[in-house]
Amino acid sequence: MIVAWNDLPALAGQVVMVDGSFDPLHEGHIAYFAAAERLGRPVLCNITHDQWTSRKHPVLLPQQSRGLVIDAIRHIAYVHCAANTTREVIGHLRPHSYVKGSDWLARGGVPKDERDLCEQLGITIEYVDTVLNSSSELIARVRNA
Repeated sequence: MIVAWNDLPALAGQVVMVDGSFDPLHEGHIAYFAAAERLGRPVLCNITHDQWTSRKHPVLLPQQSRGLVIDAIRHIAYVHCAANTTREVIGHLRPHSYVKGSDWLARGGVPKDERDLCEQLGITIEYVDTVLNSSSELIARVRNA
């Protein structure tokens, strides 16, 4: 189910949140969604806006289209197409937990501003093991082919 900004507070404490660009969507993302679902709560997928994605690479599939595709994945209960920062979404949604792939640990974990907000609001940050695969790496391979 695709939800709007105003719908988020009604889900407070009930969902785990995953977050990312998911452009292009790949099998590592599916493993990430499945691992988040195994935590025992419905999964809300927050999709970052195209402007943020375009800082990494040209947008391959616009945010609203990514939302429709991700909404069809069985591991995902809710999809939110963000117009705000991840930190703002966390604060507005107040998920039970914020789930990231274990690859984020090599980067020092989630960004400090998100980590501090989660601590302040009592939101657990969980890192799940997933198939390490990167949308940026996939794009680089295509460019270099």
